[in-house]
Amino acid sequence: MTGRDPGEAHRTATPLELFVDLCFVVAVAQASEHLHEALTHGHVASGALRFALVFFTVWWAWMNFTWFASAYDPDDTPYRLTVLVQITGSLVLAAGVGRAFVHGDLIVITLGYVVLRTALASLWLRAGLADPARRTSTLRFAIGVTACQVGWLGLLLLPTAWQLPGIVAMILAEVAVPVWAQSAGMTPWHPRHIAERYELFTLIVLGESVAAATNAVRGAFDRHHGIAALCALAGGGLLTAFAMWWLYFTRPAHTLLATTHRAHAKRFTWAYGHYFIFASAAAEGAGLAAFADHLTRPAGSPGSAGTAWAALAVTLPAAVFVCSVWAVHLRPHQRRRVEQVPFAVGVVGILLATWSPAPALVAGLLLAGVVVAVTVQRRT
Repeated sequence: MTGRDPGEAHRTATPLELFVDLCFVVAVAQASEHLHEALTHGHVASGALRFALVFFTVWWAWMNFTWFASAYDPDDTPYRLTVLVQITGSLVLAAGVGRAFVHGDLIVITLGYVVLRTALASLWLRAGLADPARRTSTLRFAIGVTACQVGWLGLLLLPTAWQLPGIVAMILAEVAVPVWAQSAGMTPWHPRHIAERYELFTLIVLGESVAAATNAVRGAFDRHHGIAALCALAGGGLLTAFAMWWLYFTRPAHTLLATTHRAHAKRFTWAYGHYFIFASAAAEGAGLAAFADHLTRPAGSPGSAGTAWAALAVTLPAAVFVCSVWAVHLRPHQRRRVEQVPFAVGVVGILLATWSPAPALVAGLLLAGVVVAVTVQRRT
């Protein structure tokens, strides 16, 4: 399993990688659906925290596989079988999302994560044995990933009160592993391939968000409540999805990655910063669905979120998405301060839309305004 050529022509996502993405989106859908339910029943803080933690496990596992496959992908039988084991782990993880959300039960989701990550550690070990030039880096990955899985299993033995601090400590350990491993030498990842993989996952998450919101709005229409408000919600949600797609694909990522190929800090900022892009895109669908439920529930229903909280479930993820795309994906391309103004104005406006009569529609219009401003700037 020798390293791939970082300058290889016509390097694109493989059918196996696309299959991995489709299976990972099952876990994304589960996380989004349970966030929707938590928001609908007024569990805003606990639902958001559990979503952030659950989504981290999904995103981190996907991201680590993506960067490994960009550097090492022999596409032989042992490799395919190991990746299929990872897919199995992702589906077990998805099956445990509900228990983690509702009961705080981490057993199933942890077991799925450990299966998935241990399979990846075996691939890093195989790469280390076959690639002497990068053996130190690859073995550090194998050791670090394996040690973290032991830590996650040990976390299950802790008292409930200690689990959240333990989870935070394990997350910090996980994100430190690639930094430690690649300080010994960079793996031969491919800029265009990585860019395409992130773009494809962005599309998948946006698609899942649109599907979640569409199903909720359809159900609300079937209940025949507040047609005008639901039309504003549907129109605003559609504008938001279109604008989120447009903003992300305003600039090609591979040009940025090619220029930061040896700038480790910038590369990690881009790679890690996508957590907020992906998570906010998934949360937007849950927020739109929760707001649709809010519009069709009787005022003052027990256990439901207030209007401001329901609206914030729509506007806050949109604002986080705009901030994240700008900071991670677009700011490095910008050369003039005036190019930053539409994003700042848009974020403030989107958050203020929380208190408007139609928060989704106003937020969607403001996002569309940011898109117009960015498009005009590129042509001047």
